[in-house]
This record gives sequence, structure tokens and C-alpha cells, in this order.
Amino acid sequence: MMLDQTHSILELPSWACVSEARRGHVARVTELMERWSSELGIGRDEARAWRDAGLWHDALRDAPEPTLRALVPRADFMAEMLHGPAAAVRLERDGETRAELLDAVRWHTVGSADWGRVGRALFMADFLEPGRRFARGDRAFLAKHVAKDFDGVFRQVVSMRLQHALREGHTLFPETVTLWNAVR
Repeated sequence: MMLDQTHSILELPSWACVSEARRGHVARVTELMERWSSELGIGRDEARAWRDAGLWHDALRDAPEPTLRALVPRADFMAEMLHGPAAAVRLERDGETRAELLDAVRWHTVGSADWGRVGRALFMADFLEPGRRFARGDRAFLAKHVAKDFDGVFRQVVSMRLQHALREGHTLFPETVTLWNAVR
């Protein structure tokens, strides 16, 4: 099912804390995930995991920092890095058991060398979704080629995100470095 322009049919958990702008981002990420899973012809269960990862990855993106830190007391993460791990904790508390989906949501901001296709697809969709304002042409090109060269596009996205972090002076988390070393 494709999401409409108003984002009114997003199936977010009752505990989600997202702004209207964030709902738009979630809708665009989910649309990419659904498109790619269809183009790749993956099975129904995995396609559902891709869709759910898109829907839930930013479910706590706009939650207050104390709420996030109560769920994930990881001191080395800045507040904006906590929403993925916090959402995974909440999903587990709600009974979610799909480990690959939980890891995709948990690590979508920093990456994980242990990911299968769900995590890799989410990492790409979160970066390539068309609502982001930078490098639109390059990102649109990559998004169109995911089904043709999933691993190659993933490697390029990891490289682009790493280059951006270095250029901007952002922290390089061990998970990100390990992911880069695994795909280069």
C-alpha cells in the first residue's frame, strides 16, 4: 500500500512522537522501502519488515531527551542519535521479535556491519528519500538503482554518509567505522 500525500495513513505506534514534517519524512522513506522491495521481488514477510522499518525508524525522533535517555542511557550518543535505539526498546516492549527489523531501527543513524537487507535498505532509504535538500540529483540517481545494484548503492551511501560526517566534523561512531570497513 502506498502512502498518500497527507501522510494520514501512517501506522505509527501509539507512543510515537513525530512532528508533521517528520511524518512526511517517514512516509517518503516507507514509500522507497515499499518500491524497492517490490522491484526486488522479495517475499511477503521480508517486504513487511522493510515497510515496518520505514514506518517505525523515526517513531521517537521528536521525543524529549529525558524520555530517550530513560530508554537508552548510552552516554556517548548525542540526543539526536537516541531515537533509533529508543524506538527499538519500545518496539521490543510491545512484543516485536523480528531481530533484523529491530536492529535496522536501532542502528539506522550510525549503521551496523551485522545488518541484513532490512537494515541496509533502511539506511539507504533514510539517506536517499527525496525530501532531503542536498545532492538531490545524485541521491535520486542512486535511489533509482537500488534494485539493479543493491550492494553497490549501499556501499556508495555508506561512503557518502561517512564523507559528510568527516566534512562536518561529526563524531564517527565505532559502529559506522566497522560498517565502512565491512563494505569497502
